[in-house]
Amino acid sequence: MARRLVIIGAGMASGRLLEELFDRQPGAWDVTLFGAEPRGNYNRIMLSPVLAGEKQFDEIVTHDAQWYQAHGVTTRFGEPVVRIDRHARRVISPGGVTEYDKLIIATGSASFFIPVPGKDLPGVIGFRDYDDVQTMLDAARRPGGNAVIIGGGLLGLEAAAALNAQGMKVTVLHLMGHLMERQLDEAAGYLLQKELENRGINVICNAHTKAILGHDKVDAVLLEDGRVIDADLVVMAAGIRPETRLAIDAGLHVERGINVDDRMQTSDPNIYALGECVEHDATVYGLVAPLYDMARVLAQVLTGQDAAFVPPAVSTKLKVTGVDLFSAGDFADGDGREDIVFRDPARGIYKRLVLQNNRIIGAVMYGDTADSSWFFAKLKSGEDISAIRDSLIFGPAYQGGAPADPLAAVAALPPEAEICGCNGICKGAITSAIENGAHDLAAVRATTRASASCGSCSGLVEQLLALTLGEDFETPTEAPVCGCTDLGHDDIRRLVRARGLKSIPAIMQELGWKTSCGCHVCRPALNYYLICEYPLEYRDDAQSRFVNERNHANIQKDGTFSVMPRMWGGMTTPDELRAIADAAEKYDVPAVKVTGGQRIDLLGVRREDLPAIWADLNRAGLVSGHAYAKGLRTVKTCVGTDFCRFGTQDSTGLGIRLEKILWGSWTPHKVKLAVSGCPRNCAEATCKDIGIICVDSGYEVSVAGAAGMELKETEPLAKVATEDEVIALTCAFVQLYRENARYLDRPHKWVARVGMDWVRGQVVDDADQRAALIERFEISQSVYRKDPWAAQAEPDMRREKWAPLADLTLEAAE
Repeated sequence: MARRLVIIGAGMASGRLLEELFDRQPGAWDVTLFGAEPRGNYNRIMLSPVLAGEKQFDEIVTHDAQWYQAHGVTTRFGEPVVRIDRHARRVISPGGVTEYDKLIIATGSASFFIPVPGKDLPGVIGFRDYDDVQTMLDAARRPGGNAVIIGGGLLGLEAAAALNAQGMKVTVLHLMGHLMERQLDEAAGYLLQKELENRGINVICNAHTKAILGHDKVDAVLLEDGRVIDADLVVMAAGIRPETRLAIDAGLHVERGINVDDRMQTSDPNIYALGECVEHDATVYGLVAPLYDMARVLAQVLTGQDAAFVPPAVSTKLKVTGVDLFSAGDFADGDGREDIVFRDPARGIYKRLVLQNNRIIGAVMYGDTADSSWFFAKLKSGEDISAIRDSLIFGPAYQGGAPADPLAAVAALPPEAEICGCNGICKGAITSAIENGAHDLAAVRATTRASASCGSCSGLVEQLLALTLGEDFETPTEAPVCGCTDLGHDDIRRLVRARGLKSIPAIMQELGWKTSCGCHVCRPALNYYLICEYPLEYRDDAQSRFVNERNHANIQKDGTFSVMPRMWGGMTTPDELRAIADAAEKYDVPAVKVTGGQRIDLLGVRREDLPAIWADLNRAGLVSGHAYAKGLRTVKTCVGTDFCRFGTQDSTGLGIRLEKILWGSWTPHKVKLAVSGCPRNCAEATCKDIGIICVDSGYEVSVAGAAGMELKETEPLAKVATEDEVIALTCAFVQLYRENARYLDRPHKWVARVGMDWVRGQVVDDADQRAALIERFEISQSVYRKDPWAAQAEPDMRREKWAPLADLTLEAAE
């Protein structure tokens, strides 16, 4: 009969324990798993991408209901254990009494709330679980919100970056003199702070919080120096504390954490503990790799094997707001130590090695961590580096005096070098898996778990694949669009053209779809590709669009919608403003917001009122702003020569022309433009998908900027003398993007993939190709440029034309 194993805590440590246990001895234990959250195990490392909108929660779930069922685990999620009765070997929860033969406590940790007045106000939260993420997302959806993050460590900066990406105004308060002081030295901390501030995040170091202000909810944070920081949300990220209350109440030996021996056994021989709630040899661990080591050791113990937890040498390889960071060992100043430092300010790269007795004892890397595994291996081995000291800082590829093959760095790593820090997987284990048949990244991940957590080691794993397989290594192909097919976006577009497929059923039939009707991921992509390829033949399938596009409005968190009329180039009239005000009053609109794109948004409109409110707005000459669409959103302008004494060209007039020509065009993702009347760039043209800067001699056109989750300056496309040339370039670029980008790729991602030189070659250098792109753009616009709310075709504003452009000679950007 299987023995009874009760586990308290359904986090990553206990999840790994169950995997190890079932691999070693399936069926040996009757497992009951309690979790305070109403959900099973998920990858908490990836909560930040969920908060930033880069991932969905389903993508980070590691064990779903089917997995637990398949392994016979009785799950009690959303049911916290309230007491442990050690003498009767049972736990008490709201659902009753559960007996055990062995008990495992894996309760993790809790956010530390600094003891200041106001810490219990609504709106003050930690950042530990998915519920915290949901609270933050709710706050981010409210326009104009202010978030204060207390704590400038990794967790706090991840929250700051994600909330900034979601549109909140973010301030980070950090007690120490520089950010992430446990992982970074002062120089690297300065570079990180500078990068965050460039992204619009306010950072205050040496900040002592005196109180959190508010009555019914948080309103602000008061600092000791008297400064007051507005706050609609306060995230406590000042540290974590092991969750030990159950263990203390049960009379177990607890200091900072639950004390365990090398076998993960507590002071009670029938109770074990692992994870962030544990203290082993006076050390509490917060990184995932040591916790996975604990899980492996405990699984061996539970299956009758000899095993002992050995405190690992810990490195930290992190990615904060798109910047690579690495630190390991001791990098503090001290007697008998020397530094080797490399700085490249132009590229934002900083590397520092700390040496003692010709051995690496510490390393800090910012901006380029490609050689971190090599340095970390030398740190752990204690190797004498005196023979290579002069070239050491340049990494393994430069040993011998000159750069070697790109694979030289990974080839130089010893078999015991750690590749995957999250899961503690070394080079030798990965190489062995490859030699035994794991010939791609997915197979290596499934076999060894390398790259299965944060994914930052994926590049190293692929280099090992290339090194081990040699000529047999195939460069990774594009990932499938979804589980319905093995084909990627590029393959589908190519086959649609080659085979003349003109409907979604035809694509699914001819290209071997695994499901009969597709899914919510593939159908919108297929619908777009068909619209783009056959604008005169294919008819848009409304059911293959996202909910916002089906409703021609952005759905809000309470189920209402937003209504946003188009304002050409950001210009409006008194009559239009009266119509908007009348509609807001008539339909009891709860919020009227001026957007960053120079428009007015009516928020909180009921779905049943959408046709009527748009009928009223249409009668006033207002058309849809397509704020919900994968298409043109706005053309932002400054006032240009009409009013500004610095203006060099009519930026407003050009912006209006561009918007009237481009509006209604379906694209792979949203597209935003801006026209600035002079190099002072008041319209912020250099961070848009397409930006135009007016200068005395004409116009500078640039493309592929970004100012959302990623921040990227535009790249020069061409310099031209006339408005018509600007319009020609813009239309050709948009059509090239429409015909070649993967669905849901913004222009900057597409340009990064195909190369700016190729884009210029198609749009600027080849007049015939440019003319053909413009012609196809006009054909598409003749079909799809329309207001979805209008009862009939819109008037002259939709038939804006430009002069013949095929013969224009353009000057390529320098």
